[in-house]
Amino acid sequence: MVLVVKFVDKWLGNLLCNFLGLFHKGKKIGSVNKIIVVQLWGIGETILMLPALEALRKEYPKAQIDVLATARNKDVFYDNKNLDNLQLIKLNPFSIIKFMIKNLKKYDLAFDMEEYLNVSALASFFAGKSIVGYSHGARVKLYDYKVKYNDKQHAVQTFLDLVRELKINYDADKLSNLNYSKNDKNKVDSFLKNNEIKSNDFLVCVAPGAAESAKARMWPFDMYAELCDEIILKYAVKIVFTGIPEENDLIKSIQEKMEHKDKTINAAGQINLNQLFCLMTKCKLFIGNDSGPMHIAAAQGIKTLGLFGPNSPVRFGPYGKGNIGLYKGYNCQFSPCINVHKGQVPDCLYPRNSNDYQKCMKNISVDDVLKEVEKLV
Repeated sequence: MVLVVKFVDKWLGNLLCNFLGLFHKGKKIGSVNKIIVVQLWGIGETILMLPALEALRKEYPKAQIDVLATARNKDVFYDNKNLDNLQLIKLNPFSIIKFMIKNLKKYDLAFDMEEYLNVSALASFFAGKSIVGYSHGARVKLYDYKVKYNDKQHAVQTFLDLVRELKINYDADKLSNLNYSKNDKNKVDSFLKNNEIKSNDFLVCVAPGAAESAKARMWPFDMYAELCDEIILKYAVKIVFTGIPEENDLIKSIQEKMEHKDKTINAAGQINLNQLFCLMTKCKLFIGNDSGPMHIAAAQGIKTLGLFGPNSPVRFGPYGKGNIGLYKGYNCQFSPCINVHKGQVPDCLYPRNSNDYQKCMKNISVDDVLKEVEKLV
């Protein structure tokens, strides 16, 4: 499904952006009473753009600020005080066209927070009187304010650059907290109690999976098994594995290789996204791949250790003082091969059946991770 969306967006989206760009005349911002922020895809990127949303709220405290999202990332905005309304679309032509017609030039200002997608530019173009976006790709022809995507800094700062283009002076040294309901808290409390986890237990969250767009970001599961055994022995901790339902078997495979699996819990598919926000607040430490759960942990103020290879922690490391993005991809001629702003999210560029497959991730040893854990515990 992901590949289909990206394929259609690339070819049909480019065509539409080029065509509509012929008729676009740049327009300066007038009075700002209504703003829409477009962020349609990744959970991680959505979390990283929240400081930019906060900056807009502080600059325009009386303006109506809406967000356009999808079912995939909508929970990130739950009970967020920096927006007034959350609009949802599906990434299909009918839903997109319906949104465009219903919201034609309804907003004084539109921010396209997507790094690459064309559909976000099209939605911004039809909804906004003035549009701010990144200065690459065919979609740039639809923007009034164009911002260079700086891939030598953290994505939090790159999202803030879109806001700064309007002379809004704002910075952030940490992520915005993610919210959850009382029912979510009760569900998590019950889950932990049923698994004999006490409030004073040193609970470590481990997320060994990764989004379907780039599974090569996953550290080998046998290394996770060895690491977790070492952490349990050294620090007398308990470990909760988190993941989507499809990662249940992966986590079971890790547990089966462990000597101390009785000190672990498999939460894959047992809790939803907002409940995961709550669960993270119960943990003292997070260890995982470059993925959404890593950014959730950082947002919730947990000491966070992210493992990187295909992607760069300079851009997408766990944001916040003291958090660590462990990267040893210098042994790979391709790393970092993920460049989201260029639409480059490949599987490992080495053949799957070769010894070099996931070379950059395999270069991270268990001892490497344990050394970083010592700094955080």
